[in-house]
Amino acid sequence: MGQDLYRKIESVDMTIRALCHEDLPDVLGIECQGYSFPWSESIFRGCFRPDYRLWALESGHWLTGYAVVAYMAGEAHLLNLCVAPAKRGSGGGRRLLRHLIVESARDGMTQVLLEVRMSNQAAIDLYTSEGFDVIGRRPGYYPSGKEREDALVMALPLEGGLPDSHQ
Repeated sequence: MGQDLYRKIESVDMTIRALCHEDLPDVLGIECQGYSFPWSESIFRGCFRPDYRLWALESGHWLTGYAVVAYMAGEAHLLNLCVAPAKRGSGGGRRLLRHLIVESARDGMTQVLLEVRMSNQAAIDLYTSEGFDVIGRRPGYYPSGKEREDALVMALPLEGGLPDSHQ
């Protein structure tokens, strides 16, 4: 079976649902595989609040990714989006991103904001391809060994409806 056909079949099998407390062991496993400085269980537990949206990406019956979004002052702040390393490149990250954008617009948010490591070119490319623009930089925002790494601040306006690629 060709790689393109496999990816088409795999993407059909992806679903997005609300993340729940029972997902935390799988989330923490993906988090530790995906980041050098992963969030702790207590940080994730603190995100189960009315002003947050937590999304789970499933492939088949397996949790393969998640997104955490905080709603603050009419803006959706994407705090964490991660896909299991074995599932990267299958479109799951884009699917999660598009889902949270649509849900944020439905919930009346005016824009989606995020920070991304300057070294994370794959994520920067994803966000740019979905209409996000760089609006700033946060020096020393991320831990990075003995040093700290700058973050790009990116935004996608939602006022006046969704961007064309999300409708």
